[in-house]
Parts: sequence; structure tokens; C-alpha cells
Amino acid sequence: MNCKEHYLPELELPTVHVRESLQAILCTILFIRSPGPVSPRDVECEGFDLTYPRIASSSNSSVVAPSLDYDVDKKVDESIQSFLMTLSQIGPELLSGSLTLSFFERRKTQQLFGLVSNEERVVWEQWHLRVVVNNTPRPVSDDSAAVIERQRIQDTAEGMLRSVLTKIYEIAGSSIDHVPPVMYEFEISCSKKVDDRENVYSRVTNMPNLININF
Repeated sequence: MNCKEHYLPELELPTVHVRESLQAILCTILFIRSPGPVSPRDVECEGFDLTYPRIASSSNSSVVAPSLDYDVDKKVDESIQSFLMTLSQIGPELLSGSLTLSFFERRKTQQLFGLVSNEERVVWEQWHLRVVVNNTPRPVSDDSAAVIERQRIQDTAEGMLRSVLTKIYEIAGSSIDHVPPVMYEFEISCSKKVDDRENVYSRVTNMPNLININF
């Protein structure tokens, strides 16, 4: 089975919005890829004017494999915490990291004339998301310039999150021929791999001023 890979738009978020944004993204994907009937729960973001679907908790059911006692919310929260712990510095006040949400099924194979049974995990879909975390302090005063800047930061972050959620729904509405007709599981992994673009970005942002212009 070939693995279908989806690359979501890159996010740049102020620190205060990172956790909630990742919860919205991961829970939305898990909801639309749930293989069995689940109860939806609409969640209103505290930091944004956005609502996203989440799988309602139930002691009698699981998101992807009824035989496994998965606490989905706990797994999402733990993965976000791990992501925050693995961020890499790419600028004076910028950190970067990547999340990958993988769906897989377990398959048993027989070897040595059926005497040995092995189990393998077959990944059939992955969702990739790169996040830049901006630790620049937000203005806290009440003057008009500070109010405008806080609103600009808020609107920019909300627009980026909205674009990612829109992309998720676009992908969800495309072909699902690769989705297996059996129950499956998921895992969320974190990476702090620095690509060439990040290296260039880091060098530029850390470059000393060559020209000082005084007015």
C-alpha cells in the first residue's frame, strides 16, 4: 500500500496561540479520518473566532480501534507538549518544529511455513505541518499603536490557522481510495530537522547590520 502524504500550509504563530492552534488542527484531522461512527463535539477556540470538530469522549468507544483503549485527547496534548520540547532556534526570537500525524494499520504475516507470525505496521497516510513559533513580546500598553499591533498579530495568526483548516477540508473532500476498509490507528511524531530554507533564514535574521542609517 502506498502512503499518501499531505503537506499543510506553514504556520507562524505567537507563543500564546501555538497550543490551541495545534489542538484544532490535529483534532480536526482525527475527526474526519475516524473510521467508525463517532459523536462530534464542536469546540469554540478561546483565542480565535473559530470553531472546529472534536471527537466526543466516550468510555465505550475509541477513535480508531475499539480493541485499544485510546485516550485521543490525551495523545494529542502529549504530542503538542513533545513538540514544544523539540523546537529548534532559527532566529533571535523564532523557533521551528514539525509535526507528522500518521495513520496505519497492523498486519500479521506468516513466515517459515506459518510457524512464525510477525506483525507489521503499514502507514497509509501522513499529514505534515511545519510551525514557526514567534516569541517576540507583544505590546501590552493601552495606546493606539499597541492596540493596533495586538490586533494585527491576532488577525494574522487567525488567518493562518483558518487557511490550514480550509486545506484540511479540501483534502478530506478529495479521493479516499487509499483509506483502508479496516480499523486503524494513529501516531503523532515531532521533528526538529532544519532544512536549507531554515538555515538561510537563520543566517539572515542573525546577520549584523552592515549599514546604519541615521535620520
